[in-house]
Amino acid sequence: MMIEIETLDGHSRFQAYVAEPDGTPKAAVIVIQEIFGVNEGIRRKCDHWASLGYLAVAPDLFWRLQPGVELDPDIPSQFQIALGLMGNFDQDTGIRDIEATIKAARQRLGGTGKVGCVGYCLGGRLAFMTSARTDIDASVGYYAVGIDNLLREKHAISRPLMLHIAGADHFVGPEAQKAMHDGLDNHPKVVLHDYPGLDHGFATEMGKRRNDEGARLADGRTEAFFAQNLA
Repeated sequence: MMIEIETLDGHSRFQAYVAEPDGTPKAAVIVIQEIFGVNEGIRRKCDHWASLGYLAVAPDLFWRLQPGVELDPDIPSQFQIALGLMGNFDQDTGIRDIEATIKAARQRLGGTGKVGCVGYCLGGRLAFMTSARTDIDASVGYYAVGIDNLLREKHAISRPLMLHIAGADHFVGPEAQKAMHDGLDNHPKVVLHDYPGLDHGFATEMGKRRNDEGARLADGRTEAFFAQNLA
């Protein structure tokens, strides 16, 4: 179902997809979109987390540009639209909307439950930023872009963070991957997992980019990570 979330300044509201578990949620997971919006794949991610007992929330982070974006990465023209949206997206404002979503999720948990986030592509980058800039309890990023340019913020990461790195990611080259390892391998709150030979988007729920073996491995690690850190 769709809900409305109030911005931190209280001046606006934006949409978010919510999937609720049977019974009382054990925690909440915020699913942070790729550049393709809160599409069917992201909603399926939420539904999966709900099946595991979590309250899952996917905020529409492109709402200031174009509310309700749903794009298919396998259609070239839609991929180009997504790249344009990413280029015009204010990431700092997006983090504030994620912070508002954290607040809303905690309220739905009764004010005491833990909240994690998991993001993909652009969402993976935003998961890193969320870990550094908010009070999120645990964060996971899949094939996050541009982390090598955010390493100056690593000192602010005080809660657990996991990053899944696609070894053959054509958006995150070997130099950027090396910088991530050099900057984060010794961080006490960060764990990095490499997936040699896999490309960007390997853990998508559907479409040509998915690698089933890699997706299952990464998702299993994410589930164990949240089970440990959101308990």
